[in-house]
Amino acid sequence: MPSKTELPLFIGLMTGTSVDGIDAVLASIGDDHFSLLGTLSQPIPAPLRDDILALCQPGSNEIDRAGRVNLQLAGHYANTCQTLLTQAGITPDQVRAIGCHGQTIRHRPQPPGFSVQLGCPDSLAVATGIPVVSNFRNKDMALGGQGAPLVPPFHRQLFARPDQRIAVVNIGGMANVTLLDTGQLTGGFDTGPGNVLMDSWIQQHYQQAYDRNGDWAASAQPDSTLLTTLLDDPYFHQPPPKSTGRERFSRDWLNAQLANHSLPDDVIQATLAELTAHSIRDALNNFQPDHVLICGGGAHNRHLLERLQALLNTPVTSTAEHGLHPDWVEAAAFAWLAWARMEGKAGNAPVVTGASREAVLGQITLP
Repeated sequence: MPSKTELPLFIGLMTGTSVDGIDAVLASIGDDHFSLLGTLSQPIPAPLRDDILALCQPGSNEIDRAGRVNLQLAGHYANTCQTLLTQAGITPDQVRAIGCHGQTIRHRPQPPGFSVQLGCPDSLAVATGIPVVSNFRNKDMALGGQGAPLVPPFHRQLFARPDQRIAVVNIGGMANVTLLDTGQLTGGFDTGPGNVLMDSWIQQHYQQAYDRNGDWAASAQPDSTLLTTLLDDPYFHQPPPKSTGRERFSRDWLNAQLANHSLPDDVIQATLAELTAHSIRDALNNFQPDHVLICGGGAHNRHLLERLQALLNTPVTSTAEHGLHPDWVEAAAFAWLAWARMEGKAGNAPVVTGASREAVLGQITLP
């Protein structure tokens, strides 16, 4: 690992559609270099998580509620950064910038598209004394793109191989794929729900945050008729570029799909796991990867990984076996995107998002 003075240091912050915590990384980054110097995950307090989830659907008094969450999130982001730096023995003046994705509460990719993330960058910059790069998605959308996914260029830097076709599958609340063909980034898009529906269903019935190891899903057989109903949603048949979120695949969406099905709760959970596995398999059918790398929270769902392995008939392994633990890939990507912004380098990939051109992404907020 290089000394801390050789390359600039960046912090990456990520809170995803699972709304299960704040992931933070400290990294040294250069044109052909990326290494982690520290990592930290902090829980989001339950009342704040409830407020965030409520804002993900239309409701009353949204602007005031969003304003409060915006400031509260910034405070938690700042505390996370300060703890991360303390643990790493690094002072704020040694960090060039924080790449803060923020918490998405709306993502509307269809033109005229927009994406809204909360987590006040001004408050974060003032509290930490470090420049903040934020609002990564809307420049790509202004150029006609989806504004998502944004992590494929980072995946290319870390995981591309000149002699292999590699698919990187991030399974967070939503799932997305990055297609790397013999070293080149050739595509990427959201495949649909990752953990979001499975998490919601087990929270509703057992008050658990997630299905640990996929044990509940593995305890029953999926229902093929329900699976067909779920996969009939037009999103799964829409060609890329495409992206999605809780706005579409919500508990209300699931309840509407279940209206004509009377099934045990465990069978529904098993079928939701199949929905994630089948939608990922279908997304990769034309690409035919030599190897599939998994990152995100879904990398810990043993049952889901087993189902993917069975459906894909190709090696399925964690990104940990290729240099970066699956829990830190997305936060690391936003550290890298902050580096790209500060260096004036393009952060998007038109072949992924559909934007009319490459662009430098993100806005800089000084302390």
